[in-house]
Amino acid sequence: MQIRQRRYGKWPSCRTLTWQLFIFVFVIPTVSGQIRYSIPEEMRKGSLIGNVAQDLGLDLKRLRSGRARIVTGENNQYTELKTDKGILVVNDRIDREQLCGDVTPCSFSFEVILENPIELHRVTVEILDVNDHAPTFKNNVINLEISESATIGSHFDLENAYDPDAGLNSLQNYVLSPNDNFALKQQSNADGIKFAVMILQKPLDRELNPHLHLKLIAVDGGTPQRSGTVNIEIIVLDANDNAPVFNQSLYTASVRENAAIGTYITTVNASDADNGSNGVVTYTFSDVKGKSGDIFDIDSSSGKITVAGNIDFEKDKKYEIRVIAKDQGGLSDASKVVVEVTDINDNAPAINIMSFTGLISEDVPPGTTIAVFNVKDADSQGNGRITCSVDPNLPFIIQSSLTNYYNLLSDVAFDRESIPEYNITLRATDSGSPPLSTKASLHLRISDVNDNSPVFTKPNYSAYIIENNVPGLSVFSVSAHDSDWNQNARISYLLEDTQVSGNPVSSYVSINSETGVIHTVRSFDYEQIKQLVFMVKAQDGGSPPLSSNVTVNVLIQDQNDNPPQVLYPVQTGGSLVAEMVPRSADVGYLVTKVVAVDVDSGQNAWLSYKLQKATDRALFEVGSQNGEIRTIRQVTDKDAVKQRLTVIVEDNGQPSRSATVVVNVAVADSFPEVLSEFTDFTHDKEYNDNLTFYLVLALAVVSFLFITCLVVIISVKIYRWRQSRVLYHSNLPVIPYYPPRYSDTLGTGTLQHVYNYEVCRTTDSRKSDCKFGRAGSQNVLIMEPSSTGTMQRMQSEKSILDEPDSPLEVGHLFFS
Repeated sequence: MQIRQRRYGKWPSCRTLTWQLFIFVFVIPTVSGQIRYSIPEEMRKGSLIGNVAQDLGLDLKRLRSGRARIVTGENNQYTELKTDKGILVVNDRIDREQLCGDVTPCSFSFEVILENPIELHRVTVEILDVNDHAPTFKNNVINLEISESATIGSHFDLENAYDPDAGLNSLQNYVLSPNDNFALKQQSNADGIKFAVMILQKPLDRELNPHLHLKLIAVDGGTPQRSGTVNIEIIVLDANDNAPVFNQSLYTASVRENAAIGTYITTVNASDADNGSNGVVTYTFSDVKGKSGDIFDIDSSSGKITVAGNIDFEKDKKYEIRVIAKDQGGLSDASKVVVEVTDINDNAPAINIMSFTGLISEDVPPGTTIAVFNVKDADSQGNGRITCSVDPNLPFIIQSSLTNYYNLLSDVAFDRESIPEYNITLRATDSGSPPLSTKASLHLRISDVNDNSPVFTKPNYSAYIIENNVPGLSVFSVSAHDSDWNQNARISYLLEDTQVSGNPVSSYVSINSETGVIHTVRSFDYEQIKQLVFMVKAQDGGSPPLSSNVTVNVLIQDQNDNPPQVLYPVQTGGSLVAEMVPRSADVGYLVTKVVAVDVDSGQNAWLSYKLQKATDRALFEVGSQNGEIRTIRQVTDKDAVKQRLTVIVEDNGQPSRSATVVVNVAVADSFPEVLSEFTDFTHDKEYNDNLTFYLVLALAVVSFLFITCLVVIISVKIYRWRQSRVLYHSNLPVIPYYPPRYSDTLGTGTLQHVYNYEVCRTTDSRKSDCKFGRAGSQNVLIMEPSSTGTMQRMQSEKSILDEPDSPLEVGHLFFS
């Protein structure tokens, strides 16, 4: 980066005093980020100062995208930046004399700031003087009283003119109107202020000219040239041949700024050798800069100088005053008083925020610029030395950039979930005694990024639901929370795509994506599925989204929706099964056992047995827990052979369900006795007027089947005979038969001992047998009510008994 400077100069024409302004640009290397222009004062509003974009090497798009603007701590905005053209123009009237006074060179500075990223460029505009002021005198008339005895070569100090312009445009020369007595001599102070002194060249003659009228013309060096005139009225007095003389040519003093009015500065002293009125000296100021008369006061008789106005070190650091000592005869002498102003710490630092990002993302790295600010202090030296600080408990640091410019940087990584906003207080403190400080407050908000996954309120969820529920039933809800904000914390609930018993989980349950409420899709059956385990995913609305899973376990509770099922005795539709009890049976004789199961679970499957009806209630009882039918007294001959028992089986559900089974018992010692009784029983039961028709029909059917079977048997007899013989003589194990869904569980009313039913068949019906194994003596009678003939077969029964002396009896009776 380079400093670019523009200046205006003069372009003279032949013998005409016209001023033309041209802009010259020259480039000198300097500190990066600075640019300098030179323009004349009093330019019209909108006049071009310079092409900022070109001089800074920026394009117009960068100016617009960076929201380029001028920042300055001054109240007047003298310039305006046209971002659409990249040029700097005059925005307000610029008066160099008003802006800088006598200070040269005169300039003001401001900064051009761009954002995204932040760039800062300093622009200095030097104001060139234009000859817009003519020299002026404080008074319209200079009155002098000069003795006619004044010697040739006597000096008479004249009031000096004041021209606020600078350089060549300021006061350059004095011209005295032509006369015979006086010549004009021009002198300058150390600070360049010009003043005129009249020198007497020819003695005065009061009798010839008691009054002289002269003109003093002050001329500047501008183009066109300007001038000011003051009249000099000289009264010629009688002889006063001694002029006042100061005891020292230079007086020095110091005063603190903001000193109270009347504060003593110093005292000047001049003496006059004349006597009387010619020796009386009076003191006055010769207004060197046109301002000293308003700030200081001098006692005309004593020469004591005091403060008369406000002294501000920041405006003027030193004052030079010419003091005139004049006697009554008009003779005078001059001396200079230099007053140094001492600075006090009366200005607090001023903080100006140039750029501030009020909202910043929580994922910005440490060292990110939060704000750029400027600090100024009008005091000097230690009183103007500034220290900037920020609360050490906040994660920010301050870093200096350009002179008096500072950057506020982040010091750590932000976490919006911990601290969503910061109230930042900037403090600027000078080094004065006592020090003065200023505060500026900034409010910084942290914007959210999706850096937190949803978290469920529980590590896992469990719920219970009773089977046979209504589809669409609300089971329960899962809940998760997200520490992020707004869209990043908006949670949706989803079912993970898993399989339950080979089916997708969505065929069992559904979930509300917004509330997390889980509903059933179907009615559950405890006997088919007892629990449902699946995963629920909570996903936020960030980009990219974050998610977490939780396990949900839904336990199906059993309902008493299945009645007990009787496995034994088997209830047949066409034949009757009877259990035989010998008349010699003792008390507690095990007649049979009712075996039942319930596919429900828990107390819904706890079965109890009750004897509902019986031919003789005093003879039999049913075990309420095991279903065993036993005799409760000794069997006698008087007891009927045919005994019919009705047993009801109930579960323990609410309400309970039940099943009924009919048990036929034959009380007899031999099969013929049982046969005759039960045959009559069946005949009585089935007897009707059409008995003959049914007997004839049965005989025809049996004859047809017999002939058919005989033909088939003869055709395959040779092939099958050998196999049947091998089977008959072999000791192959028999195949046990168990009732379906049968389980032996103590205390649930099911069978406590294993019952095996073995059936072996051969082609030779005479060698077929049927075996029943049971824990005790038992006779079984099976009857066909519609049969007219009977067939009795007896086989020995092999059984494993709990008691060694239990009798072995097997009876199986068929009626056909």
